[in-house]
Amino acid sequence: MKNTEPRRTRRKAFLSTQVPDPWFGSASVSAVVNDLRLVLFALVPAFALLASCTVGPNYVRPTADTPAAFKEMEGWKTAQPRDQELRGKWWEAFNDPLLNDLQEQVSLSNQNLAQAAAQFRQARALVQSARAGYWPGVTAGASATRSQSPSGFVSQNQNLNVRGPSTSYSLSLDAVWEADLWGRVRRTVESNEAGAQASAADLEALRLSIQAELAQNYFQLRALDAQKQLFDATIAAYQRSLALTQNQYAAGVVAKVDVIQAQTQLRTTQAQALDIGVQRAQLEHAIALLIGKPASSYSLAAAALAATPPALPVGMPASLLERRPDIAAAERRMAAANAQIGVAKAAYYPSLTLSASGGFQSSSFSNWLTAPSRFWSLGPALAQTLFDGGLRRAQTEQAIAAYDANVAGYRQTVLTGFKEVEDNLAALRILEEEAAIQEDAVQNARQSVALTTNQYKAGIVSYLNVVTVQATALANERAAVDILNRRLAASVLLIKALGGGWDASALPLPDELARSDATPGKGAAQTR
Repeated sequence: MKNTEPRRTRRKAFLSTQVPDPWFGSASVSAVVNDLRLVLFALVPAFALLASCTVGPNYVRPTADTPAAFKEMEGWKTAQPRDQELRGKWWEAFNDPLLNDLQEQVSLSNQNLAQAAAQFRQARALVQSARAGYWPGVTAGASATRSQSPSGFVSQNQNLNVRGPSTSYSLSLDAVWEADLWGRVRRTVESNEAGAQASAADLEALRLSIQAELAQNYFQLRALDAQKQLFDATIAAYQRSLALTQNQYAAGVVAKVDVIQAQTQLRTTQAQALDIGVQRAQLEHAIALLIGKPASSYSLAAAALAATPPALPVGMPASLLERRPDIAAAERRMAAANAQIGVAKAAYYPSLTLSASGGFQSSSFSNWLTAPSRFWSLGPALAQTLFDGGLRRAQTEQAIAAYDANVAGYRQTVLTGFKEVEDNLAALRILEEEAAIQEDAVQNARQSVALTTNQYKAGIVSYLNVVTVQATALANERAAVDILNRRLAASVLLIKALGGGWDASALPLPDELARSDATPGKGAAQTR
């Protein structure tokens, strides 16, 4: 019987040095891979140190010319007790339940707001897309290829005795990661985050604009209702005057011309009353559009104009920079443009890419997923652009110019905000004085109509005098209604100019933008 012990010993020694590694093959190959692993682990601190380098300027908000106080605040009546900011649902200050109901429908049904909300979701998705650059890309692939070489052609790896078609099976897993050594990815994320915040501010600016437009249209419609009531009362008075004139003409007291004048005045006023219906219908349709309803199926019943301009908290000019969503949007766009400068400058520096791949490849299906069919590769790649014809310099200059343009746009938006506040403060102050004087004119006109009508009945004056004072009274009544409407519109525009109760703290934070449920308005300003 043969002694097999030496063979077992030799076989054990052979297996200890030649059996393939569970993934990478032979022990010698495994040793090389272990060396590569040690090298990579040693480079990790160096990568981390380089990754802390972010090129490009850090964002600092540029200054804007801010006055110490509003010029038109002198003599302005602020809210009592003194409150420095608008709060919550600003339209409730007008104490109109129907207006409150209409404003609630704006956020639910307005299609322009729905479009802006979708654009915000798009901007938020760009943030998530940019954040993906922090992580490696991993792909998997499987293939089976049937092929045949041309007659007379033999590759270096092909058996000379093999002819005819051959099959190749492959299953691979690849990973590629570009180290963010110079902050290109970080600046891109920073830019997209600021862009998403600008989109959120745009959404709130549009919401405020639509709410203000709705309030203006509503008050103008109610002013037309008030004028229609005025016309109806005036037409009834003119009909009585016509009857009086006809009676006097029948009695031979007055001439036919008085009857004609009375009829002309009545018909003219009736035509003016009908003309109001055109503008009222258009305003009703505009309101239907703002609340997201078909104009053909929506109507508002006529009602009196009962609202009065409320006392509003104006605050200090400096606070306007945080309270207007359009200013916040312009500021966030500056931050986004600033970060793009860093993205452009990162192109001047080399890029480091780490890649790894592994899998199974075999010409036999039965041996496909076996240890001898395994393959792998691992290694870094460093690349640097040496010549690009001035492309990087042009891109950097473009980014700097875009930032400068956004700075100018921001400062212009701030100046516009101050102008709008001053405009409407002046309008409210002057219109309040005008309303008081106009009310005296209305009372005097009414008294003049009563006195002149009595004189006409007594035969002291002609009917032309009656027509004149009645026309003057109607004009003054309409002027009073128009002044009230303008005061209400100026109040709404002042609220809009002040930001409508919005605050920059309502913008979603960068960490919130990474979540799919990030929504503008979830901050403190919404809960006021």
